[in-house]
Amino acid sequence: METRILGRTGRAVSVIGLGTWQLGADWGEVDENDAFAVLDASAEAGVTFLDTADVYGDGRSEQLIGRYLASHPGLEVTVATKMGRRVPQEPGQYTLDHFRAWTDRSRANLGVDTLDLVQLHCPPTPVFSSDAVWDALDTLVAEQRIAAYGVSVETSAQALTAIARPGTASVQIILNAFRRKPLDEVLPAAQAAGVGIIARVPLASGLLSGRYTHDTVFGADDHRTYNRHGEEFDVGETFSGVDFDTGVDAATEFAALVPSGTSPAQAALRWVIQQPGVTTVIPGARNPEQARQNAAASALPPLTDSELAAFKNIYDRRIRAQVHDRW
Repeated sequence: METRILGRTGRAVSVIGLGTWQLGADWGEVDENDAFAVLDASAEAGVTFLDTADVYGDGRSEQLIGRYLASHPGLEVTVATKMGRRVPQEPGQYTLDHFRAWTDRSRANLGVDTLDLVQLHCPPTPVFSSDAVWDALDTLVAEQRIAAYGVSVETSAQALTAIARPGTASVQIILNAFRRKPLDEVLPAAQAAGVGIIARVPLASGLLSGRYTHDTVFGADDHRTYNRHGEEFDVGETFSGVDFDTGVDAATEFAALVPSGTSPAQAALRWVIQQPGVTTVIPGARNPEQARQNAAASALPPLTDSELAAFKNIYDRRIRAQVHDRW
């Protein structure tokens, strides 16, 4: 699989990574053996970048990854985790003492002395402008608790603020064919600064797989049910903020345009990794076959200019007005 350097970490990572929110059971319960099967399939397909967070299953995702890596000591994988969402979302929570406690917990969960990459997990906007926060992150690096730090953001404005900080190694942001605003300023700024871009929610919570209809129902413990209108966290994290019915119609049109022999999900992933400035994309996977299919998108030929234009046309007609200026 193709690899790219993840910004200021200096690490080469697979262009298709694995998002492990699902392993924490926030998309429905996942058995430990099933989780390990997904990790196995990803590793066999060349995935070398795993993204997790301390809040996914309240640490379960980190623990599963830690146990998996301990049983595969020769596996060269970069693990990015996140911190900050296990407490009330108030800027005053983002202190050095808390950072030390949070990273200690993640280090224990993952079974490592030094975390490869720690990202602030979509903190309140004032956090991005706090010198004390960035100084605290630098301290964690100096103390060798973490090797590098980055941010996960909700908005392009937050991303641009973080990119301007000299210690920021990476920015994680929602980017997909139905959420294109980062193309305007964020990706060019990251490229110029040498900051890595981790693209999340690449399938718009599954919409771009083309598998859903207007009648599709998700489980009560699936965020696509309980956060559809932003009840628990930013609505932009669920279906990329696109109204479900609008998204189903747009995804149906998208699926009809994908190249022969390519699934809609693979075309959506191929679209992301073609965008200049993207380092890696982190689709989730509920089973080994999904993991293998996702990874296979890296070997597909580039989408043509006409295909890219057709996808943009869907966005411009159906989706832009809903999401472009919001995030």
